[in-house]
Amino acid sequence: MIKAIVGANWGDEGKGKITDLLAESSDVVIRFQGGANAGHTIINDYGRFALHILPSGTFYPHITNIIGNGVAVDIEKFLSELESITSQGVPVPKIIISERAQILMPYHTLQDAYEEERLGGKAFGSTKSGIAPFYSDKYAKTGIQICDLYDDARLMDRLRRAVEVKNVLFAHLYHKPPLDVNALYETLVGYRERLRPYVGDAVLFVHNALKDGKTILLEGQLGSMKDPDLGIYPMTTSSHTLAGFGCIGAAVPPTAIKEVICVTKAYSSCVGSKTEPFVSELLGDAGDELRRRGGDKGEFGATTGRPRRVGWFDAIATKYGCMVQGATEVALTCLDVLGYLNEIPVCTGYEIDGKRITDFPVTPELMKAKPIFTVLPGWQCDIRGITSWDALPQAAKDYVAFLEAQIGVPIKIVSTGPKRHEILYR
Repeated sequence: MIKAIVGANWGDEGKGKITDLLAESSDVVIRFQGGANAGHTIINDYGRFALHILPSGTFYPHITNIIGNGVAVDIEKFLSELESITSQGVPVPKIIISERAQILMPYHTLQDAYEEERLGGKAFGSTKSGIAPFYSDKYAKTGIQICDLYDDARLMDRLRRAVEVKNVLFAHLYHKPPLDVNALYETLVGYRERLRPYVGDAVLFVHNALKDGKTILLEGQLGSMKDPDLGIYPMTTSSHTLAGFGCIGAAVPPTAIKEVICVTKAYSSCVGSKTEPFVSELLGDAGDELRRRGGDKGEFGATTGRPRRVGWFDAIATKYGCMVQGATEVALTCLDVLGYLNEIPVCTGYEIDGKRITDFPVTPELMKAKPIFTVLPGWQCDIRGITSWDALPQAAKDYVAFLEAQIGVPIKIVSTGPKRHEILYR
C-alpha cells in the first residue's frame, strides 16, 4: 500500500515532520520530485536536521529510502548531506538512488543564477539551485542520467551535446565564460565510486516491495500552489508537486496509492518572489510577530534562510490545494503558534472586481483578489506538546473544526510543536 504525503499550499507546511512520524510504521520512503531547492526540518533524538535531498525516512534503520527517477539529483549536495547526518551520530541509512534519475549539473545552478540576474526586478525568486534549467534539459532530452556515469563513451557524448548548447546561451545571452567539457567530465567521474553503493534499480525494488505487501510513503516537496500546471503559474517550481506525479517520479502504479495526506499549517506562509499573489498576507508589526513565533525557529526558509511571507489561514487556497492533491485526510501543523492571539482571522473568500468568490482562480484573477476574513476567537494559552484532542482548549478545537468545514477534508492529525511526537490524532 502507498500513502502520499504532500503539501496543500506553498510548501513549508511541515511535511518532513509528518513523513518522519508516519515512517515509523512504514518500510519504504520515496522522494519523487524536486531537488535540493527546498528543505524539510526534522527534530528527533539525534538532533535537529534540515534535509534537502535525503528522504525523511533517513533516521530509521528499518526503512529503505529511495531517491526516485523524478528527482533532480545534485550529487555533491547528496554526498555532503549524507556525511553531515552520519557525522552527528545517525547510522548510515539504507538508500537507493534510481539509476534512471537525472543529474543536476553545475551548469544548471550557473544558468539559474544567470537568469535571475538577467531578469532583475522581474526575477522569480528562485533558490538558484538549478531546478528550472534541470527540468528544461530533462524534457528537451539533453539531460544526463545517473546510469550514464558508468559508461565513459556515452557520458562524454551526452556532456558534449549539452555543453555545446549551454555555451552558446552563456556567451550570447548571459555574457558569461564558457564551460569546459573535460573539467565537467572529470568532476562526474570523480563521483562514480562514491555514489556507486547507493545506485540501483529503484523501479524493480518498489514493484517487488508492493508485491510483498510493504508500506510505502511518497514524500512530496513544496505544495499545490507551486505546481507548474495547477499552481500559481509562473511563480511555481519546475517539477510537479502533486501526489499524482508520484506515479511517474517514483514509478509506482496509480492503483496502489490508497491514501493522500495533505499537510497545511494553521496559518499561511510562502517563500518566493514578492510579485507572487499571496492574498491573506499579514504585513507590518503583526506579520513580523507571526513570523518570529512561527515554525520551529521562526518562519525562515530551511534552504535559503530567507524570511517567509506569512498570513492568515487561506481556506480558499487550501481547499483547492487539497482538491487537486486528491486529499483523503489533512494534517494540520503549527497550531501551537497561534496561542498568543485573542482573535484569529481566517480567509474564507476573495473579492475580485467587486464580486465574492470561494473557488480558487487562475493567476490573472488572483492578482486582483482581496481577502474576505471570518474572525474566530483565540485560546490565548500555550498548547505546545499537547497530545490529546480532549486536552485542547475549546477555542482551539473550534478553530480546527472550522478549518475542516471550510476545506471539506477531515483533519485527522494536529501538530502542537516541532518535535516528532508533539502530535495528536482526531
